[in-house]
Amino acid sequence: MDEHISDTQWQQFQQDGYLRLGKVLSDAELVTLQQRMDDIMLGTAPVDYDRMLMQLDVVPGQKGPGPQTKGHKGATLNYRKIQDLEFDPLFLSYMQKPLFRELCARVYGPDATVACYRAMFMNKPAGYGTYLNWHQDRWIHLDRDPQITVWLALDPATVENGCVQIVPGAHHHLINPDNPSGFFTEAQTAELLRKAPPVFLELPAGEAVLLYNRRYRK
Repeated sequence: MDEHISDTQWQQFQQDGYLRLGKVLSDAELVTLQQRMDDIMLGTAPVDYDRMLMQLDVVPGQKGPGPQTKGHKGATLNYRKIQDLEFDPLFLSYMQKPLFRELCARVYGPDATVACYRAMFMNKPAGYGTYLNWHQDRWIHLDRDPQITVWLALDPATVENGCVQIVPGAHHHLINPDNPSGFFTEAQTAELLRKAPPVFLELPAGEAVLLYNRRYRK
C-alpha cells in the first residue's frame, strides 16, 4: 500500500476529477471493516445507533427506500445508506490513515483543521438496489463545499452489481446550478453522456478512489 501521492498523480486527479488510490487496507483490516459493517446492519455492533443516520433500501409493502432517520431499523443486510460512521472507532481509525491526511493537506493546506462532513456506507443489496440518477454532490446549507471524497470498496464493485460511473474531466463546471440538490435533468444527462462516455469505476474489495467533490456521477 502506497501512503503517498506523487505530483504526477495529483495532476491527473486535477485533470480527470478522480484518481485510483489502489489498495488502502491490509487483508486483515478489510475483513475487520466488512464484519463491522455487517454487525452494524444486524444491530450487534458496539455503536450508539441513536447518533447514526440509517436508511433501508427494501421496506415491505412500500415502493422505494425507507426514510433516512437516526436509529436502527431492524436486523437486516438490506440497508441502502448508513451515515455518521466516524462515531465507530474502527471506521474512524481507517479515516485517519496517513494517506488521507496527506490528501487533505494538499487540498486544504498543511496547517488547516479538517473535519469530515459525511462518513457514509452506500449499499445495493443483492437482488435489490435503488437507482441513483446522475448528479453532482452539493450541500447548500454548508458555508463551504467539501472538496474531496474518498470512496472505498468494501465488496468488489463491478458493472454487474452497479458500480459508480463518472465522466472524467466533467468536474470543472456545475452542470445544473439551478438545482440545489445537484441532480441533472434528463436532457442534461443525455448531453453529458453525448459528449463523453462514462468510466465504470470497477474496484476489488479494499481499493479506493479519490473523487473531486464537485463531480458528475451516477
